[in-house]
Amino acid sequence: MHDLQKIREQLKVRNYSERTAASYEKWISIFLEAQGCSPDLLEQQHINSFLTDLAVRRHVSPSTQNQALAALLFYFRFVRQLSPSDFSSVIHAKKKPRIPVVFSREEVGKVIEKLDGNKKLIAKLLYGTGMRLNEALSLRILDLDFDRDEIIIRHGKGDKDRHVMLPQKLVPELKAHIEQVRKLHEKDLSEGWGEANLPNVLAAKYPSGCREFKWQWLFPQKNRWVNSVTGEQGRYHMDESLMQRSVKQAVLESGINKNASCHTFRHSFATHLLEAGYDICTIQELLGHSDVKTTQIYTHVLNRGAGGVISPLDRM
Repeated sequence: MHDLQKIREQLKVRNYSERTAASYEKWISIFLEAQGCSPDLLEQQHINSFLTDLAVRRHVSPSTQNQALAALLFYFRFVRQLSPSDFSSVIHAKKKPRIPVVFSREEVGKVIEKLDGNKKLIAKLLYGTGMRLNEALSLRILDLDFDRDEIIIRHGKGDKDRHVMLPQKLVPELKAHIEQVRKLHEKDLSEGWGEANLPNVLAAKYPSGCREFKWQWLFPQKNRWVNSVTGEQGRYHMDESLMQRSVKQAVLESGINKNASCHTFRHSFATHLLEAGYDICTIQELLGHSDVKTTQIYTHVLNRGAGGVISPLDRM
């Protein structure tokens, strides 16, 4: 499909992240396959019908529907050169209230102790900073500022940059870890490799930057990837699935009966900061939320609710 090639080219030119690009390609492909007609015949009404179908028949969440909309707008604007704007007939997916799963401080410690090596350090960063998993794995050496005690998160959700605190307890461990990464990078260089992928704009601006230590991933993958055609080798950062599986196993081994994941560390970070008396706007900024309403969900966890009511049975 020639449109698919155009989509990939436009995503690359506009420097979309790999995650976003993959999501857009997926939704555009699903949309085109669902229409059963030539892409040249597609109009606004086809977008509206597709989005409504997602909400009514497939019962997707509002965020999923919005993701599909963003992908289709990208396709129509940058590939088809059209500007759809009338979505008044779309039935929007309803957001269902969900209380986030949160660890107690004791449970955080139990889960972290079941992990080892880099995974243990990553879990500490997730809880200690409130980062998302993909944000932690996307860190490069230069993103850690030990003089200012902060970490720079680049291209977070919504392509936003932000700063979070650098937990002081992790400073010695992070410095020791960085030295291990340095040795690994020097070994790669000595073997003729040692290049880290840079975004298109940075790659053009710093043509030799890919070999500099500061641009290397903070958590590089264990083995180098190999291009079977060219023989080229390099390292990407640790795959998310490795961390996700390890945390799931750690929760199980800890005897914690909660549907917890890596993201639970982020929920726990926010909740425990609220319990410590930090204001909601500060936590919103640290989490990188665009709207304080998103952050306010953590206030529901603090409310005593049913847990604060004494059952009449307990008064007998």
